[in-house]
Amino acid sequence: QVQLAESGGGLVQSGGSLRLSCVASGIWVRLRGVGWYRQAPGKQRELVASISSGEETKYADSVKGRFTISRDNVKNTVALQMNSLKPEDTAVYYCNLEPYYDTYWGQGTQVTVSS
Repeated sequence: QVQLAESGGGLVQSGGSLRLSCVASGIWVRLRGVGWYRQAPGKQRELVASISSGEETKYADSVKGRFTISRDNVKNTVALQMNSLKPEDTAVYYCNLEPYYDTYWGQGTQVTVSS
């Protein structure tokens, strides 16, 4: 049974930083592409960053240069370091495979950036 559990969200001021963590069980993240997604109120879920099995990383234009996705093969986790946060980054953040599986969505972690 695959489970992806997100943590690390919180309330931060504009310009601040947060580090999100995704702990995987039932699957080896080093063998699959993994993405961080977010969904803001009233908006569709979007992919913000991904890392392939070959460690190729991709970012949405809106976060490029501010967010960094990384993987720890020993801990079987994927992290998202978020710097220079903006109010428009406020959303619930989720991790999933990339492409995602509908049955793998977790509870997500709330990120709120105040201006």
